[in-house]
Amino acid sequence: MRRRLSGVGLLTVLVTGALLASGCGYSLAGRGSFLPDYIKVVGVPTFTNRTSTFNLDQIVTAQVRQEFQSRGGRYRVVPEANGDAVLTGTITDIRLTPANVNANQQATRYIVVVTASVEFRDTHTNKVIWSNPSLQGREEYNISSAGSATPDASQFFGQNTASLTRLAQTFAR
Repeated sequence: MRRRLSGVGLLTVLVTGALLASGCGYSLAGRGSFLPDYIKVVGVPTFTNRTSTFNLDQIVTAQVRQEFQSRGGRYRVVPEANGDAVLTGTITDIRLTPANVNANQQATRYIVVVTASVEFRDTHTNKVIWSNPSLQGREEYNISSAGSATPDASQFFGQNTASLTRLAQTFAR
């Protein structure tokens, strides 16, 4: 005869499973458990940019490297795809969505989301420590004036590297 779990029993099983699952795996310094002791050098090669936004790969990669170094400083970060571990990424999308409009129905604020596929691999064991095929960073920007249509990211950012850097910092965190 099959037994059904009561609402409380099911909740207990789910919570226990979640607690057990959250206790395994690796994470970066400042985030719980630590990487293996032998990981001292982390390679972060330049991300691949599959968007039309100029220089996005360079800016995102620089901010990811900076963020990695700022996490306790126990890792030496190199720009090559070698080291005790390697973090690789491909920027797959950057999307703008109007967040606020004025009385003329023109956008005055945009939400910008950058999406990337990222993998962190232990080169000694050749095992993936962490990966996310759709990691996102989100930032909001006020604009002074805009047409009625949503511009693409290249038009929106133009040569404004300060805005791109801000977006890349959010993504890197």
